[in-house]
Amino acid sequence: MAVEDTLRSRNPGVRTGAAHRADGATAARSEPRSPRRAARSHALAAAIAAGGLLLLTACGASPPEQEAAQVERVVVRAGQYPDAEEAILRSSFRIGAALTADPTANQVTSPLSVLYALSMLRAGAGTTTAAEMDAVLGLPVGHRDEAMNALLVEVQQFDGDPGDVDDDDPSRTPLLHLANGVFVAESGMVGEPFLEVLAQHYGSGVYPVDFGESSTADRIDAWISKETGGRVEKAPLPLDRDTVLSLLTTVYFAAGWEQPFEHMATEDATFTLADGTAADVPTMHATPTVRYARGENWTGIDLPYGEGFFMRLVLPDAGVAPAWTEEGLSDIAAVLDDAEAQPVDLALPSWDHAYGQDLIPVLTALGLEESLGPAPDFDAIIPRAVITGAGQSSTITVAEKGTVAAAVTQITMAETAAPMTPELSIAFDRPFGYQIIHEDTGLPIFLGTVTDPRP
Repeated sequence: MAVEDTLRSRNPGVRTGAAHRADGATAARSEPRSPRRAARSHALAAAIAAGGLLLLTACGASPPEQEAAQVERVVVRAGQYPDAEEAILRSSFRIGAALTADPTANQVTSPLSVLYALSMLRAGAGTTTAAEMDAVLGLPVGHRDEAMNALLVEVQQFDGDPGDVDDDDPSRTPLLHLANGVFVAESGMVGEPFLEVLAQHYGSGVYPVDFGESSTADRIDAWISKETGGRVEKAPLPLDRDTVLSLLTTVYFAAGWEQPFEHMATEDATFTLADGTAADVPTMHATPTVRYARGENWTGIDLPYGEGFFMRLVLPDAGVAPAWTEEGLSDIAAVLDDAEAQPVDLALPSWDHAYGQDLIPVLTALGLEESLGPAPDFDAIIPRAVITGAGQSSTITVAEKGTVAAAVTQITMAETAAPMTPELSIAFDRPFGYQIIHEDTGLPIFLGTVTDPRP
């Protein structure tokens, strides 16, 4: 029976739901601050019981209407698992340092989007693959999904529709929209325990699709465009009929500055490039009251948006490259978090950048060798599944009124063929003869014997 038919027969009544949350979590709001601030395979139909199965209907290249089963999502409050939540934060620094390791490029990345995707993938990892992901990424060994749940709930209060944002004049009220889409082959099988974890802690469902159809990529692109307010229009990775799963996470942020820059104060100013040459660039000027601090080889400020969001700007000393390790990012955070707010004469260039990145070499360099290799243990998702690609596309616009940024992270998987066990075997481990034959005539072009293979 087709996936769609199975779902309809088991759950004829479905309702519209959000891509990144399940019923019951939409109104959830975290009251305490974060600690830094105060299975094998089963049919996709089993996801109805697990929570939040989404159907992708044939509708050309427009994003589908999202239909979700009535489910109960676990809501975890910030501060319930402080050690796990602190580990998640450290993991985001580790990922962020790896994503921005090239100080010569205009980089814009989303550690949150990558952490979001990898945490969902980790929910389906087993044995040594799971251990490797925990060790390499620094994920908490216990309560990992609960800690991610708490993070998602904490920012849920800032959710909204990216399509309502004016890029040229974002609202002073920040908007942070997270979404995830687990696109799977409609004829495939996905592990029920894996789907249960995604539904309970990530508000996830599943989109069954035909990866062999040329229109599928366009429809996934339409979903991405909708969830990122049109700022990212295409998935980072290609798809083909061998794809069995494509996991996507999106992050969209828009906020006006707490104290907008005056347009009349913007003027061209000299910016020294990495190679030492100078360029004139539009530069904004203001005297905001911000947290300001000096650290080892850097100076930084926290430039506020509204309601607890800010842009952390870190200027390395002359001759020092703008690249930091996990420990460096953590040290910067510790110093600026405790810094006193004071007026600062600020000159800041405006910028509008887009950046695409292949995550496979980044994650491999971190140490995810088995996880990205030919024989990982993701059997809880799909038996014999291997990762075939990982990528991110991001954009950011920083201007006088505020900031708008978006990112999509994608991880694709394919299923390797089951190893064949032949019934017959032969070993040429003693003298043997050979021929090279012309098939049509049967004529032996070469003929010989091997009595000693050594040269």
